Amino acid sequence: MARIRVLTVFGTRPEAIKMAPLVKELEKQTDIFKSIVCVTAQHRQMLDQVLKLFRIYPDYDLNIMKPNQDLWSITTEVLMLMKEVFEKSKPDIVLVHGDTTTSMAAALSAFYARIPVGHVEAGLRTFNKFYPFPEEINRVFADSLSTYHFAPTETSVQNLIKSSISSEHIYKTGNTVIDALLHTVENNRADLTYIGLNPSLKTILLTSHRRENFGDPIRNICKAVLELTEKNKDIQVVYPVHLNPNVQEPVNELLGGKERIHLIAPMEYAPFCTLMKESHIIMTDSGGVQEEAPSLGKPVLVLRTTTERPEAVEYGTVKLVGTDTQKIVEEVQNLLDNPQEYKKMSESINPYGDGLASKRIVEIIQKEFAAKIG
Repeated sequence: MARIRVLTVFGTRPEAIKMAPLVKELEKQTDIFKSIVCVTAQHRQMLDQVLKLFRIYPDYDLNIMKPNQDLWSITTEVLMLMKEVFEKSKPDIVLVHGDTTTSMAAALSAFYARIPVGHVEAGLRTFNKFYPFPEEINRVFADSLSTYHFAPTETSVQNLIKSSISSEHIYKTGNTVIDALLHTVENNRADLTYIGLNPSLKTILLTSHRRENFGDPIRNICKAVLELTEKNKDIQVVYPVHLNPNVQEPVNELLGGKERIHLIAPMEYAPFCTLMKESHIIMTDSGGVQEEAPSLGKPVLVLRTTTERPEAVEYGTVKLVGTDTQKIVEEVQNLLDNPQEYKKMSESINPYGDGLASKRIVEIIQKEFAAKIG
């Protein structure tokens, strides 16, 4: 009996986290699927950490990461190198994820090869092509090139329909990041003693690394952290600082050596999940964290003015606070001072899924390609 050949392509840590449970689900059904994995290594070290955690062994590794790489080099290398991968692997369907340059370029290359594309986490939108940049256009492009759209929420489904994409192959599945998170929290509790946290203090977890926050925005965020730690002696802040110099330089200048502020190296996924679980409040500009943290009962303050994930805002698990120093201080202080406000956010329902998204996607692919396996 012929098997359905599924080529999964990803290149960054966030993609790897969200695609890992899907790869593992495909691997469970070797009688139905031939799972083929290609990594572009748009991010090398951080990608490898996730591959190791989930025990994923790529069939193809394009290894494109270079010092000072830019969007032009990533796009052209993925576009060209995927051609050879397609010729060798002969997939029935190519799965890409989300809004990275890897996903956009791989989807375009598959389109040129006339291979159907399935877009995992389809339909997210801010409707501002420059925010986030370049992610908004990457995901719009990937959606346009795809045949199958695996949308995490009803809002995402409606965004696709509004974009004139046929509803015939749009499926609401939930988000695979919840699958990855729940598995990791349950099976990989990490030791965080190296950070040196004081267990008697409330921990605020901060992540900020997006391009649109480079410059004054990230400096404003750091100033807010300084003010909060000065006003609240019962809190400590942990900031895993991205390796990009645009993040490292202002963060180390403003926050380096400050009391109760822990600047640490970027974390592997399992320790980061443990840190999220043990934190009191999370401040972030990350899309993935907006989806994950509510499943752990953590209020999330988003350091952006818009989000392509409005469902969590509507459900009350997430609040947009932007990058104005005083606005950030006010919103964090409100959660610290008002138990009812904290309880309201922490107990709201996470709209992004129940941990079964990967299983749903695999079932859909099997159904769509049923004629092949007979």
